[in-house]
Amino acid sequence: LLRKLENLSDFTQSNITACRKILKKADKVAGQSMTLSLWPLVTNLRFAKSESDEALLHDARAVWRKRAAVSVPTTSPLEESKMRRLTPAVPTVSELDLASFPAGEISRVWVALAEDGMGLPIRVPVIIAKGSIEGPVVGITAALHGNELNGIPLIHRLFDEVQPSKLHGTLVAVPVANSPGFLLSQRGYTDGTDLNRVMPGKPNGSSPQVYAYNLMHRIIRHFDYLLDMHTASRGRVNSLYVRANLLDSRTARMARLQNPQIIVHNTSPDGSLRGAAMQRGIPAITVEIGDPSRFQKRFVRNALIGVTNILSQLRMIPDEANASEFEPVVCTRSFWIFAKSGGILTVHPDVNTWVRSGDLIATIHSVFGDLEEEYFAPQDGIIVGKHVDPVCQSGNRILHLGVVENELPAVVDDGHM
Repeated sequence: LLRKLENLSDFTQSNITACRKILKKADKVAGQSMTLSLWPLVTNLRFAKSESDEALLHDARAVWRKRAAVSVPTTSPLEESKMRRLTPAVPTVSELDLASFPAGEISRVWVALAEDGMGLPIRVPVIIAKGSIEGPVVGITAALHGNELNGIPLIHRLFDEVQPSKLHGTLVAVPVANSPGFLLSQRGYTDGTDLNRVMPGKPNGSSPQVYAYNLMHRIIRHFDYLLDMHTASRGRVNSLYVRANLLDSRTARMARLQNPQIIVHNTSPDGSLRGAAMQRGIPAITVEIGDPSRFQKRFVRNALIGVTNILSQLRMIPDEANASEFEPVVCTRSFWIFAKSGGILTVHPDVNTWVRSGDLIATIHSVFGDLEEEYFAPQDGIIVGKHVDPVCQSGNRILHLGVVENELPAVVDDGHM
């Protein structure tokens, strides 16, 4: 049954992709943009409710894990020790020295960024695939917010597939950039500080500022390009989208190669890892891969294709870039809509669907069931992400709306947190 549900989910995505292709061809034949007006009709069809299907499939997998019988092998301790895969010890270093790693191989190290109260190093894992031929250094970071996990399996799959003997340049990945937050299953550092708001950090600042400074100076500064992997925050869901400065030709190209559903023009907020990298002259994009605290195979698979596209464009791997099956929606700006009052929140449109100005997008009811407030789309746009936690306080985010206009602003920041 679970396999049938997974096949049904893949079939649903194929139907959605087919509808996009049909509308794209219709635009060419008619000589006018029909997608903007017809796509909302498609997304109202039952098969296009991809967000609901993902949730049902996630619940089905959870039930299967609880009900499925687990056979316990009857092996002796000696046999078990022979079967156990031995992992070689991974060294700890104080700074990433790419020249010290052998060419044509994949290496692993821990890089110490700070010390805890016992005087022990607070480390992050780093994987290095150093090619046999000279080329650029591409860095990938994940879990800078400790509970945003989809970037981790993406990195694992990428390094399973990469062949260092055929690689031009060096691929560096930090699967968990915020190890204290990861261990606590929380977004921020040990004290709750958002590391993506204190970059590039300070050598003599607070604990998170020192950690951020050392992350930048011991690892990130060695990159020629950066892809920073994120997901939605707790209580929210996202489309597969990219935030990038589209006025920079390098990052604009990286964003399109990533093959996301949506691209949001964003010149990067102060304190972000992307902004700090750009200030150092390192082209950087932020890739938002779905939802927090879970692995989503479909989003991970699609984002991985985008990463390999970028590596191919940089001539680091021999593969050709995979052409996107549909054109991403390019938003010249985006913004969040916030709740004015508290209560039980329902956000009506799904992510990656269009709304028109005046459409009902959310309602808040009291705990007694009375309608307290309604929220309407202030203008036409596409749903980049939304809040799904029903418990809503005044000031909570409701919906992330992407807007398509004619010109790209010189400076734009959606206030994304």
